[in-house]
Amino acid sequence: MSRELSIAGLEDLATQVRRDIVRMVHGCQSGHPGGSLGCTDFLVALYFKIMNHDTSFSMEGVNEDLFFLSNGHISPLLYAVLARSGYFDPAELSTFRKINSRLQGHPTTHEGLPGIRMSSGSLGQGLSVAIGAAITKKRRNETSLVFSLHGDGELQEGQIWEAALFAPAKKIDNLVVTIDVNGQQIDGSTNDVLSLGDLRAKWMAFGWEVIELEGNNMKEIVEALTFAKSRTFRGKPIVILMHTNMGHGVSFMTGSHKWHGIAPNDEQLNMALSELSSTLSDY
Repeated sequence: MSRELSIAGLEDLATQVRRDIVRMVHGCQSGHPGGSLGCTDFLVALYFKIMNHDTSFSMEGVNEDLFFLSNGHISPLLYAVLARSGYFDPAELSTFRKINSRLQGHPTTHEGLPGIRMSSGSLGQGLSVAIGAAITKKRRNETSLVFSLHGDGELQEGQIWEAALFAPAKKIDNLVVTIDVNGQQIDGSTNDVLSLGDLRAKWMAFGWEVIELEGNNMKEIVEALTFAKSRTFRGKPIVILMHTNMGHGVSFMTGSHKWHGIAPNDEQLNMALSELSSTLSDY
């Protein structure tokens, strides 16, 4: 999938995806722009540079890399990346969160939207699903990988740590898990709500190989994901601690938990779009 894109090309595409996100959330006056904007660089790199995936789409995904979004509230980002990848027409992004749309506020499978293999939004469940998919691939003797994305606030869910204990014990080494470490959640900073402590030490103690990266630096993301792929099938699952800024790319949204789940008004939309200049076209 477009592996020939340069870092500059990926950055331009990420800017366009950010434009898509703020327009989608504004269009229905509902949604979660903050985390979507913060994780944009990562998901663009994953879909356009790293993963081997097929836009013709089958739920089974045999012999292709799979991605599972656990923090499903950042659905605007996933929808925009899927559309820009060719899973469906970008014009459909304008239906986000509207009546009879396939683009629900949280991804669902019953809508039949190409690219969605898991209903998500109930936090804490995605790692278990990703592990199950990875086990299936190992039993099929596939060499393809499973990727997942999670919020740092999501790590306050107990199911995450049950799954984190299971994967190394069973040597699920075709799995690359990424945590969006932005330090923010809906009610404030993660430190204030429930401190996560030393995440590197925790994941290492559970038996994972840990990689850290700057999640709003496209070159570093591509290099880190490429390195992560090289470390698969060596007996350990891999977790990436990805340090991002919530709302990255839009100055007045950056770093604030207040933009976790509110939509920009008309004036704010125009301000955001004026900061996001892309050579690509809006939907």
